[in-house]
Amino acid sequence: MEGYIWRAMIKNLAGHLRFGLSRPLWLVVFGMFLNYLGYGAVLPFEVIYLHDGRGFPLGVAGLVVGLVTGTAVLISPLAGPLIDCCGARATATGAGVALAAGYAGLAFAHSPAQAFVAAAFAGIGNGALSPSQSTLLAALASPDIRHRVTAVSRVASNAGIGLGSALGGLVAGYGLNGFILLFLANAITYLVYVFVLVAVVREAEAARPVSIMGGYRLVLRDRAFLHLALTNVAIIGVGWGVFTWLMPPYAEEQIGLSTQLIGLLLLANAVTVVVAQVPVARFAEGRRRVVMMALAASIFVFACLLVIAAGIRTDMAYPALIAASSAVAIGECFHTTALMPLVADLAPVSLRGRYMAAIGLSWWLGLALAPTLGAQVLSLSPVAAFLASAAVAAIAAASALGLERRLPDEARLTPRPRDAAVTESAD
Repeated sequence: MEGYIWRAMIKNLAGHLRFGLSRPLWLVVFGMFLNYLGYGAVLPFEVIYLHDGRGFPLGVAGLVVGLVTGTAVLISPLAGPLIDCCGARATATGAGVALAAGYAGLAFAHSPAQAFVAAAFAGIGNGALSPSQSTLLAALASPDIRHRVTAVSRVASNAGIGLGSALGGLVAGYGLNGFILLFLANAITYLVYVFVLVAVVREAEAARPVSIMGGYRLVLRDRAFLHLALTNVAIIGVGWGVFTWLMPPYAEEQIGLSTQLIGLLLLANAVTVVVAQVPVARFAEGRRRVVMMALAASIFVFACLLVIAAGIRTDMAYPALIAASSAVAIGECFHTTALMPLVADLAPVSLRGRYMAAIGLSWWLGLALAPTLGAQVLSLSPVAAFLASAAVAAIAAASALGLERRLPDEARLTPRPRDAAVTESAD
């Protein structure tokens, strides 16, 4: 009897340590960590490598890197029908191979033409990987733990990109050979991910083909999803776009911070996500999703006001900016905990790829609008730029609360995982 009790206790502890995720889900998350480890290692040095290492003009180097993002924007909507037709795992596998080919090609690109071809492959992979990966995670996870899967995957990606950036800085110090090694290592991480997908992952749900135009017409008729996507554009624009592209130049030009201190602001954001994401996911269980998103937008309002205060009280500027970066990270945790699981609940299985691709496009739009419009206002009046951002976030908070009346009853709350319910009843 005593042995049975000990075995039961060990099994229960192991279940808690797994956070309710299955072995295939943990393997996919591990693959994501490797991807972001490699990507984080090359991300800060792409332009530097092409310009200093390969001797490309600075403008050409910028165009090559921009082609990766531009191609991803174009490919993302096209990936939706491919996911729904061929399956998320197959699409993610193809995307991983394209990314590996793209970054390996960049490692050996001796001319701009070669670099542009390689960048196009990397962009195709980026555009297809994000929605297919989100769809795959939703298919592998039961609805009651999708928010936990989102939390763990974000911890893995933030930890990977932070560690990768640190390691990349060390390797890049070896010059051209170091850069080549970084790009090849990044390509290898994608191939390892592909091996994991092919060898151990099986999709839980079969894809059912739907015509390309007919499928997206059905997505556009979903009023609740369109409301969510438009709200997401505003929240991403402020929480991710403004604090990625507007706060650093503001901190440098208006407050006089060094690049090292600005880098620490970004590190504070990443570390906060790693620390806070899982507790936030647990906190969200049993609570209204729209409240979580509205709370995220409200935190972004507060962070914008902190940035303005930093410009007024220069003696407290840096602590205020650190607090703003950390606050934004917590807001990100609240928003992402609700967003992707809600999209998965709203989407019919046969259209889940299109829904994920469409919500991914709303991310791209938010990220594109923030520097495009915000930088113009920032150049005229920094205070106006962050006040306007705070206003957009406040409107997004109200829009999130207004979304609830459009949602089906079963999609309004973040579910409590079944293992948690069993534990509570046993207590």
